[in-house]
This record gives sequence, structure tokens and C-alpha cells, in this order.
Amino acid sequence: MQHLTDFYTARNEHARLLTRHGQVEYLTTMRYIDRYLTAGARVLEIGAGTGRYSHALAQQGYSVAAVELLQHNIDFFIAHTQPGEQVTVHQGDARDLSAFGDDTYDITLILGPLYHLYTMQGKCQVIREALRVTRPGGVIFAAYCISDGAILNAGFVRNRFDLAEYIERGLIDPVTFQATSSPTEVFDVVRREYINELMAAFPVQRLHYLATDLLAEHLREVLAEMDEETFALYLRYHFAICERPDMVGFTNHTLDIFRKQAPT
Repeated sequence: MQHLTDFYTARNEHARLLTRHGQVEYLTTMRYIDRYLTAGARVLEIGAGTGRYSHALAQQGYSVAAVELLQHNIDFFIAHTQPGEQVTVHQGDARDLSAFGDDTYDITLILGPLYHLYTMQGKCQVIREALRVTRPGGVIFAAYCISDGAILNAGFVRNRFDLAEYIERGLIDPVTFQATSSPTEVFDVVRREYINELMAAFPVQRLHYLATDLLAEHLREVLAEMDEETFALYLRYHFAICERPDMVGFTNHTLDIFRKQAPT
């Protein structure tokens, strides 16, 4: 908890999504959410952070309930709520949504909590709770941090950590380069096979598995220098390839989108 509080107090997550590379992640996520919104849809965002997505959806006229763990983020969320938004924010843990009823929401967003849980059991509890509060036929969006994107970008490109030291500490396998994490690293990083294993136990239909930022984190300086016309062209390219299995592994963040199956 303290690692998360320190990290998000020092970092302006809201501003990150306004950068060019952050816009790629945000616009991609919103593009896929928009596919599944219907008139009168009720939305729950679990781990809403500062409310970038919750506010955007509320401003489109949807009823949004948000859950956020950190008081710092909740204060920012409340301060940036605009008049007329049908949005509420509650302090809570993604693993325990007992304040919310069964089969209530049409769209459920988990766009952050799975970054910060370090066991399969913890992640399963989040998915289980999200499924419980989502109506049968509803759609859930679960975001993950991907290990190879992190190694490429933070390890090789930006030198944010010493790869050799991480290997020596046992955080990166010296042969497969599979990474493991602990709370001191703040973010838990995984690969697609881990996500497939996690989801195998749940009654869901996968609709999409995609890279939300894909190459954007690696190209952040290039994207920042693009004129609007070129950036629009880049977005078209990104949208065309973001679900390609041969490309997804390069991303820093993925989105697993699945439908809750009706009981048989």
C-alpha cells in the first residue's frame, strides 16, 4: 500500500494519458469501450485512479460508479468532476466489491488493479468480483502490464533499471527473460500465457486481446515531434495492428476484453 501511495502521489497519472504516447493508450482503450456501450449502459470502473475514463464516460451521458483504493487519487477524481456527470467514486479494494450487487453493470473496467497484485490468487479474486457484479452478457475490460515491453523500454531503451542486476536478483530469468515482480517494483509484469492460464477457470468468452500502447512507449520522442496529420496516420496504423498476435508482445500494456457468459 505504501509503495503505491508513494508512487501515485509523486506521479501525475492524469497528465500521462495526455501525452502523445499516453493518448495512444487512452484512445485505443476508449475505442474498444465504445464498441460495447449501449444506450443506458451502466459502467463500473474498478481502480479508477484519477478518473480519466470514468469522467469521459460520464460526460457522454453514461451512469458510472468508480472504485479507487488511494485517497490521493480520489481527491483528484472529486476535484475534477464536472456538473451534470452521473458519476460516483467509492474508496475500496478491487478484491472486495461487497458494496456492489450481483449482475448490476453492463460494462466493467479493470484498468489498473491487476498491475499491482503479485499472485495468481489475488488477480483471480479481482476477476471473480468483476464477473459477479457484471450482468450476464456484460463485457469486462482487464488491463495488464507486459514483461517484454517493460524489459525493452525500461531496461534497454531508457535504462530505468539495471537488467544484469535484475537477473542476479532473480527477478528476470537469464534464459527465457521471464520477469517476476514484488511490491517494491510497484508493477507486476506478465506474459500472455499467464493471462490465458488465469482466465481458463472463468466462464467467459474472449472478444479481443490487444496492445493498447504497442510501440508508443518505445517511440515516445518520435510521437511527440509528429504534426497532427502524421500522428493521425500513426493512430490509423496502430489501430490496424494492435490485435495482431505477432505484434502484441512488444507493448507495455494489454487489454483483455471478455463477455460474461449466461448461466446454463
